Amino acid sequence: MTTTPAKSGFSLASLLPLVLIGAALGAAYYFGLQNYFTLDALRDNRVALREFVDQNYWQAIAIFIALYALLVSLVFFPGAAILTVAGGLLFGYWGTIPTVIGATIGATVVFLIARSSFGSALRAAAGSYIDRFEAGFKDGEFSYMLALRLVPVFPFWVVNIVPGLLNANLGKYIVSTALGIIPGTFVYTSIGHAAGSAFDQGQEISLTGQLTRPEILIPIIGLIILALIPVIYRRLTRK
Repeated sequence: MTTTPAKSGFSLASLLPLVLIGAALGAAYYFGLQNYFTLDALRDNRVALREFVDQNYWQAIAIFIALYALLVSLVFFPGAAILTVAGGLLFGYWGTIPTVIGATIGATVVFLIARSSFGSALRAAAGSYIDRFEAGFKDGEFSYMLALRLVPVFPFWVVNIVPGLLNANLGKYIVSTALGIIPGTFVYTSIGHAAGSAFDQGQEISLTGQLTRPEILIPIIGLIILALIPVIYRRLTRK
């Protein structure tokens, strides 16, 4: 696979997606929407949210996917982790599916913007991440992107942007994103599924505390080992 920078040509039209994202991001912070994406807000509004889901299940699924895609598209807006937990609380383990769909759509939007003619500016902003990604891409585009999704060595927004700057294959990007985020999404969704009863009993939960529980931590360690197997294999075959 040959990795080349995104197109360096510039046009005013290429600014439009970033202007829209910037405006939406600014408006979100201005109106304090980040305060609604917290565990406290989820706890306080869970009854009303559950009632809405019970009465409008498929509409709720569609809204959830659209909201998740929007959050990821805004790149720097917090709340995706809490929304994933909310998916588990509202939809049970099946909340993994709409979460993966929404996250993949949002990540693809960011990817396409990075691959546009404005990509050169984003490439400069990504800095040293580019060189580190290029080295990994040489060993296999799809497997490297999949491993990055399974084990979040880099921030999620970086993994969304940099493949676009390197003109990665769109199909491989979408598939590796959808498959790679399933395990982590399922973990957070499971936390959300369990959080409902905890909230009902007046207990407090924290994402950090939940992630250190053996039944959650052990599968994560297993995923890390699984993701490292291709790297170890390539090194052994080289020798």
